[in-house]
Amino acid sequence: MFDGFVLDHIDVGAVTLRVRYGGAGPAVVLLHGHPHTHVTWHKVAPALAERFTVVCPDLRGYGRSTVPPDEPEHAQMSKRAMAGDVVALMRALGHREFAVVGHDRGSYAAFRLAMDHPGLVRALVNIGGPPIGEVLDRAGETFARLWWHWFFLGQTDKPAEPLINRDPDAWYADKPDRVSPEAREDYRAARRDPATVHAMCEDYRAGLTVDRRHDAADKAAGRKVACPVLVLWGARDDLPLLYGGDPAAPWRTWADQVEGREVDAGHSVQEDAPGALVALLVPFLTSHLA
Repeated sequence: MFDGFVLDHIDVGAVTLRVRYGGAGPAVVLLHGHPHTHVTWHKVAPALAERFTVVCPDLRGYGRSTVPPDEPEHAQMSKRAMAGDVVALMRALGHREFAVVGHDRGSYAAFRLAMDHPGLVRALVNIGGPPIGEVLDRAGETFARLWWHWFFLGQTDKPAEPLINRDPDAWYADKPDRVSPEAREDYRAARRDPATVHAMCEDYRAGLTVDRRHDAADKAAGRKVACPVLVLWGARDDLPLLYGGDPAAPWRTWADQVEGREVDAGHSVQEDAPGALVALLVPFLTSHLA
């Protein structure tokens, strides 16, 4: 996997990130979601590297990146902290401006990156849903039924970690027809570490607390994403059901330049339909990174 890419561990201040990078040209950061690692992009990154410099980190607390110590209100796993890591990483690699593509939890970190650092982010691609605050404001019975794991992983009175750690391979059952053996082993190695499982739960706890407050403050102040936004979703994911057939619609309150496209895929578009994803990413990124 990742032929021609460099595998490195880079100190970005509060944490050290495991990262792969390769290619040449304008920079693009790919941010994975839960419960994956940067390896989720292995079918996409090499194709993008033909035109761009592609940077794929493990988010803090995930994969083989540092698990930060707990802080009040779970702030150590806030999307603001994750965004700060990416800024420091890109500076360390010599990139001042870049585009960011985020999937699942990585999409929330990508949104926060675009909000907090508008002078750095040239384009934003979201694969996974509107900003966390928007999701929770719109959540109802259907969301609670389909995405119950947000509240299971996010609550603290009866933490999820002991249940998950009994058999993490069974809890996180990857679909062998969609996930390559190499990627599956990378995911499993991370999930078998109780510290990583705790960090992943803390990610959701931050989402229900500090992340939501950050989004609410931005919304109250009328702040928006300054760069163009491409919203992508799988036709067989829950997002069309949750957002009236148009998962891009909630984004129009957060950005003035929004495009939406559906892909014939499930939730993990990058693993289900990598070719179709690349075909959508290349023209969008090229037009905004030229």
